[in-house]
Amino acid sequence: MKKMEQLELDAHRNDIAADMQGLLEKYRTIFGWDIPEIDQKNADKLILAAMHKALDDISV
Repeated sequence: MKKMEQLELDAHRNDIAADMQGLLEKYRTIFGWDIPEIDQKNADKLILAAMHKALDDISV
């Protein structure tokens, strides 16, 4: 039997993914405002790297 925490995570996994996608879209928009002729692929790599670092920096 799965632990309760795993069941709770499973119930919210799609919400977490949607929230992360929303953050990516938020910063894509901001980058687009500041850099009209943006290299979107490169910008996405930079944004995702910053998101990964921010997640790594969260202490639990």
